[in-house]
This record gives sequence, structure tokens and C-alpha cells, in this order.
Amino acid sequence: MLIGLVQIAVSQNASHRYNKALIILLLFPFVLLSQITASHRYNQALTGNSNVSCITNPDIAWIFETGDQIKSAPVVTPEHIVIGNTAGTVFCLNHNGDLIWKDTTDNSIEAPALILDNTVFIGNLSGTLNAFNLSTGERKWTYRAENQIMGAPNWFEMKGRKYLLIGSYDYYLHCVDATTGEMLWKYELDNYLNGTVAVSDGKAVFGGCDGFLHVVDLKSGTSLQRFDIATYIAGSPAISNGVAYIGDYDGGMTCVNLNTNTIQWQYRMEENTQPFVASPATDGNLVFNGSRDKHAYCFDATSGDMIWKVNTGMKIDASPVICTNGVLFINTRGELYLLKQESGEAEMEYNLGVPVFSSPAVIKNAIVIGAADGNVYFLTQN
Repeated sequence: MLIGLVQIAVSQNASHRYNKALIILLLFPFVLLSQITASHRYNQALTGNSNVSCITNPDIAWIFETGDQIKSAPVVTPEHIVIGNTAGTVFCLNHNGDLIWKDTTDNSIEAPALILDNTVFIGNLSGTLNAFNLSTGERKWTYRAENQIMGAPNWFEMKGRKYLLIGSYDYYLHCVDATTGEMLWKYELDNYLNGTVAVSDGKAVFGGCDGFLHVVDLKSGTSLQRFDIATYIAGSPAISNGVAYIGDYDGGMTCVNLNTNTIQWQYRMEENTQPFVASPATDGNLVFNGSRDKHAYCFDATSGDMIWKVNTGMKIDASPVICTNGVLFINTRGELYLLKQESGEAEMEYNLGVPVFSSPAVIKNAIVIGAADGNVYFLTQN
């Protein structure tokens, strides 16, 4: 048995409201290619809500070898799988595991891509944000930050133009024109920006290694508010119903109400201070995250009460994915768990057999995983 002890704190009346703002490509596969938007956290608010049913008896359909370690998460459209490796190469595959195109950048890629309007945007450890044509792999432009990029881009639209938000270890959040690669504004914080920026209600919301949760106006790039959370924040926030959830390096989870500009609750582990490196997922009523203390966690979104935790036997760096039939976790040993949202009981356990550090992509009838052995694994129902 891979599954550990399920500890119940509160389990009654845990109803669900699923986020309907999922990638339109999964709901309407006939959309024009130019309309496709795909991110590793499924929407601009980074809820981690796939809104599809996860397979429950996985089997490896195919394996694609990239030749170097994979630390970034795959991003999937109805026709493409895009992922980068630590050799700095971007790979675009089809769903049969065939290579469509690849291109090598000037440094290791550890950040997931964003796919927007038939364009792949992806950063690397040189601090370059590269734009590629999704269909052909033609490079459109390159934007240069002054230090490494560890988080995926996010985007917003203003006056008919689309802009990208990308954080860097140069202590800045960069806002870049998605068409031209020209900078619109920069926002400075006091330390590295490691994660992806969440976008909601005209605001950019993100945690920094300065320990603050920052709220920035998208139009001007000026600070609206910031909240002192912890020593470091490595992951990304998830936003639902005007509320942001974030894990931190001190082993805490925090809920910030963006409407009232107040900290609604904070959860601190008494028994240890192992960090939450992964980013939370939320359906509006429940919040899920995985910790380096080896446990998968579920919290009440309103009160912060821990509903359950499950010992997976190894630390979790990958962010969870909410499915209609459970929540999917993967630990650094490559063990997959599909857990019931209300109770944490296992719907599925599967051992990939290789280390995994990034979130899987859940799509209809498949799971896509990038692993530390340099391979992309495509799992289907057995």
C-alpha cells in the first residue's frame, strides 16, 4: 500500500462549486486554434481545477525521451503537448507522442509554458522569455529579464491588447506586450519572484521570496496592497471568489480576502515547519496542497480548518490538480494519488517509478507527466 494514514479533522457538509472558467479547449474542442489558451494551472486565477474526470486505472500509452531532466510541468491543448527540459530545449508533441518541433534556448527551462493565441511563451534560467509559433516552432521574439525565470507567464487583456506577466529573480515582475515582446511596466519587490502570478479582477496577485503576498494594479503596475505572510513564498497563489490562498516556506497556508484587504485565516503546522513549495488548488469550498512533510492536505476554504491529511510517503513539490472525481497528487518518488475531496480516501494509486517534481496535466482520458529521467509519460485508462 502506498497510501498512509488519513487523519480526519472536519468532514461534514463539504459541498463543491467547480470553477467553470477552465480552459475552453477542454470543453469545446472545436474552437479555432487562435483562440486556444492553456496554462499549467488551468486558468488565469490558477485554481488548479481541471474540470475533467481523472483516469482511475492508469497505464503508460507512450514515452517520449527528451534527453535531459524535466523540472517543468507539461501544458496541453487538444492537439499539442509543450514542455521544456534542463538542456533548455522546448518540445512540442502531438497526443501520439510524435515530435512536431523543438527549439533550444540558451539555458535550462524549469518553468511551465503559457499557450495563448497560437503562441508558446516560456522562460528559462538566463531570464529570457521566448515566444514561439505553436504550429511551426518559429521564434517570434525574445524578452530578457536580468535573472532567471522560474514561474510560468500569465496574461491579461487591456484595450484590445494582451499582456504577459512574468516574475524573475531580478526582483521584478515584468509586464510584456504579448505581440511585440516590449515591456509595458515593471514592479519591484524585495527578493526573488519564484512562482506564477495569479490574475483576477484587474489585479496581479503573487508571493515573493520577500515573504509578502503582493497585489498589483494591472493597468499601472503600482502596488495596491501587500500582506506579510512568512519568510519565503516559493509557490503561486490560487484565487476564488475574491479570496487568495498561498502556501509558504515556513510550513503555513494563508487565506487573504482581496475584497476587504484582510488576512482571513492562517494555518501553521505545530509538529514541523516543512515548506509548502507546491501551489494550492481550490474549488471555492476546499483548498488542497502538498507539503515537503510528505502529506497531502485539504482545508476548509472559509475557516482554514484542516479537513484531512494523507501521508504519501515522500515529499510533494508538485501542485495538486482538482478533477471532478477527486484531487490528484504526485510525490517526488513518482507516486500518483487520486484522493476523494471530502475524505482523502484513495480512488487511485499508481507508481510511475521515477522522480517527479512538477505538476501533471490532467486532460480527458489521459494524464501527462514530465519526469526527472527526462521522459514525458502519457498515461491512459487501462
